Amino acid sequence: MNIQANKISPFLWFDGQSKEAAKFYVSVFPNSRLLKVERITAGPAENNATVEFEIEGLKFGAVDGGPMFKITPAISFVVACDSQEEIDYYWEKLSEDGTKSQCGWLEDKFGVSWQVVPAALNEIMEGNPEAVMEVLLTMQKIDIAALRRAAEA
Repeated sequence: MNIQANKISPFLWFDGQSKEAAKFYVSVFPNSRLLKVERITAGPAENNATVEFEIEGLKFGAVDGGPMFKITPAISFVVACDSQEEIDYYWEKLSEDGTKSQCGWLEDKFGVSWQVVPAALNEIMEGNPEAVMEVLLTMQKIDIAALRRAAEA
């Protein structure tokens, strides 16, 4: 694997699903590609795979390491969206067969946590932080127009 092209790169641990997960992510994000799939030839994960893929220029690594480690919501990936249409798209695609949570957070079908948020969220919050936060806390998928209305109140 050559994910070291980036100074720091995310590396995900799966239990037999790394190739399936990488193909899923590459199908969701338009500027993405599967770079490499290699069979592990020795060690405890022998005959499983390591995968290298890229999303929006960021290289990811993944391994089928087995059941001993689990992905948790303690780490998530933020998808900064420029429009409501983009939020709707990523929310629906990433949450398919997963779980939806509060404030734009979701867990995909592989257990990876994502935050699907407006790129302008900090700017919107500046308008009226308390009112925006109150509205935001009522949402699962974020509604940009509702947040902007709260900011102007």
